[in-house]
Amino acid sequence: MAWLVLVASGGLEAVWATALSRSDGFSRLLPALVFFVALTFSMSGLAFAMRSLPTGTGYAVWVGIGAVLTVGYAILTGDETSSPVKLMLIAGVVGCIVGLKMVS
Repeated sequence: MAWLVLVASGGLEAVWATALSRSDGFSRLLPALVFFVALTFSMSGLAFAMRSLPTGTGYAVWVGIGAVLTVGYAILTGDETSSPVKLMLIAGVVGCIVGLKMVS
């Protein structure tokens, strides 16, 4: 259960990071609200998961999932460019996340 909550919380990290960018310094109401709601649930999920998972592993997986999904979304929407090297490095992060799960 903790791993599922951690993965969902990592997904919400990508949501709040993207919403933060789109809030234009909290001057746009809807993205700012999405940021605060997603941040609250993301941190709450991380806290729940870290009750039964090692802190370092939980945090690394949470950040990794959030980073991969954030950059993936930015590439898909055209906010960020893609290159074979960038995609290879993102795949490396995914591999590390899977590796942390397998050794836990």
